[in-house]
Amino acid sequence: MSGSAGRLEVITGPMFSGKSTELLRRLRLAQVARKKTAAFKHASDVRYSDDQIATHAEQRGWAMGVSTAREILEAWHARGAQVIGIDEAQFFGEELIESVEVLLQRGRRVIVAGLNQDSFGRPFGHMPELLARADALFLTTAVCMVCGDEATKTFRKPGIGSQQVLVGAEQEYEARCRACWVAGERARAGPGDGDF
Repeated sequence: MSGSAGRLEVITGPMFSGKSTELLRRLRLAQVARKKTAAFKHASDVRYSDDQIATHAEQRGWAMGVSTAREILEAWHARGAQVIGIDEAQFFGEELIESVEVLLQRGRRVIVAGLNQDSFGRPFGHMPELLARADALFLTTAVCMVCGDEATKTFRKPGIGSQQVLVGAEQEYEARCRACWVAGERARAGPGDGDF
């Protein structure tokens, strides 16, 4: 990497679309290029492991679990890393933006993966701001679990809860195309609740 401006790459899309897989792939390619890497994930994501980025397809890579993005700046192994990966970025607070900017000012290549929308179709966390600041975007898609078309939405199965943050996997969520996602939301709302 030439210069010291850094580079921000954002990988986003629905659940089950390969965001973490793409993040791990980019980190491994950086290692092949003899770049020192460091990986982080939000500490609340312990679905598969508390010290690994783990994909739904069972690929794994070591990562430090942190509760705040400021911990990334304080981590000893991030100080010497040229490439820094951050998974499940939607779970971090607004300090994520400031921390990413500090890393970029230090000349780091920062690769962030996270959901751009929650299961209700709303922007998720500070992902929209990261998307706006990105030097490169990678939008992943999945397969709709209802019709088999390309899926760009995450659907929370009925009876699971209505809070925005609910860490889960196949038992709680499925990928859906827009049409099947809308049909599911209408069914959840029930008759007489109108269209949204």
